[in-house]
Amino acid sequence: MSEFKYIIFFIVIFLGIPIGFMMAKKFPKVEKFLWFLLLFFTASTEDINFFSMELYRGTSKGFEIGLVDVTAMIMFLVLLSRREKYPLSLPLGSSLYFIYFAFSCISIINSDIYIYSFFELWKMTRMYLYFFVIYNLIRSFKDIEEFLKYMCIIVFFITVMVLKQKYLEGMFQARGPFPHQNSLVMYLIVYGSFFLSFLLNAKRSNLFLWTIAFGACAIDILATLSRGGMVLFSLSIFIIFILSYVHKFSWRKVGVAGLLLILGTGVLFKASDTIMERIRTAPKESVSVRLILAKAAQNMANEKIFGIGLNNFALKINPPYSYGSHIQRIDDEEKGGLVETIYLMIAAETGWLNMAVFMFMLLFFYFKNLSNYMKLKHGKWRKYRYICIALIGALLSIYLQSSWEWVLKQTNNFYQLMFIFAIIGAIRRIIIKKDFK
Repeated sequence: MSEFKYIIFFIVIFLGIPIGFMMAKKFPKVEKFLWFLLLFFTASTEDINFFSMELYRGTSKGFEIGLVDVTAMIMFLVLLSRREKYPLSLPLGSSLYFIYFAFSCISIINSDIYIYSFFELWKMTRMYLYFFVIYNLIRSFKDIEEFLKYMCIIVFFITVMVLKQKYLEGMFQARGPFPHQNSLVMYLIVYGSFFLSFLLNAKRSNLFLWTIAFGACAIDILATLSRGGMVLFSLSIFIIFILSYVHKFSWRKVGVAGLLLILGTGVLFKASDTIMERIRTAPKESVSVRLILAKAAQNMANEKIFGIGLNNFALKINPPYSYGSHIQRIDDEEKGGLVETIYLMIAAETGWLNMAVFMFMLLFFYFKNLSNYMKLKHGKWRKYRYICIALIGALLSIYLQSSWEWVLKQTNNFYQLMFIFAIIGAIRRIIIKKDFK
């Protein structure tokens, strides 16, 4: 069966890509469907792993290639065929990403198992292709709103899966199509932020549809029973409400706030027993384990200027390496986990300097989004300010969640982060060219 899967996948690559390219070139509806798949396959990843090492506990376990990558390759060829009419350009922030990638490459000199590092480098390469394609696809604000419609479909798909897991399968912490409930939380905070901001700030929005879409995000996040996720989603909601009222006060916004308050109270009341059970049964040792692993990560980062090697943390947290010697183990067979913060993981594997580069890249896009927000305050283009408002709340939540979880290394969430960065860069380009369509 596994061999048959490889055969099917190679057929998709060698026949599907050229056929998809020709169809997209000829039929605009096919191209738009591929736009949808570019987003859909970041939620429901369908991929195949070459040289798979599934027993390894690192952030990458093989040379993965998924249907989202196949779709990105098709769209790259479409963009390439139109480069005379729409010249291609490197996305905003590419130089920072290249520096981050370069330091990650250099760290391999300290890797003990090189192939683990190449797994992660391959993932980073795929992410940049996705980043490049989305950035060059977006030519106008209408293109961003096209993606917004696809987000709505994807959220309803996720919600069906979550409700099935929760009420038919009896799963205590639902995770939808994601590998972990925390991945689902981070992913849906972004979409929920978009829906709420659009609902509050776009007069043309369908009140019923976008309220349901936002409510679906909220229900899904509650179903994960992630305490941090609920707090961060609430923080994003608070920021979006504040900025939306500052942007422009209206009775519509007051009505939407009241409606969401009523609906939210009902949902919280329904879920209160489960939430309280989650709080009571949460492992007390969770914080201490995080601190122990953080100490091990610091040991790694302090010893080698370029870290202990990309994607080698899961290897070197265990004996015979001494970085985790302070960790009490039940027996010699017990394996250490991954440090629960992406920032210290990057520092441990690729060095403090590269952690600084990564954090600077995150802040760079955050402040570019703030700059876009300020530049869209005049004229009829003010109506698109909701995009920047959504990202102010969503990105802050992502960055905070990353301080205690390494979710951004998950393939789904990494793709979504690059999607956000592409939107910020595309808006910047539109503003500079004054090409508001």
